[in-house]
Amino acid sequence: MNGLRDQQLHFRVSKQELERIWSKMESSGILSIGSYLRKMALDGYCLRLDLPELRHMAYLLQMCSNNLNQYTKAANENGQVYAADLEDLRTRLDELIVIGREILSRLADL
Repeated sequence: MNGLRDQQLHFRVSKQELERIWSKMESSGILSIGSYLRKMALDGYCLRLDLPELRHMAYLLQMCSNNLNQYTKAANENGQVYAADLEDLRTRLDELIVIGREILSRLADL
């Protein structure tokens, strides 16, 4: 697609439709009506997701990965795996499962 925008688009909407367009545009974080309409035309949707649970989930995944690497290293060095370490990892993984279900539930409501 070339960058030349030499065509204009004009159309009428009801007051309710205009309010709905502005509301959706604002919630998507797009400040220009032209940019919003082009985005909708090209992609068919605009989503702006603010999921702090997703950031927390990424943090927990990183921690689990780090801990698993440490447990593996310790097991290779001394041949032992401690039950408390595995229980801590299991607790974090259970929390990740709960958070993942919450995120999927919220996404299903979109």
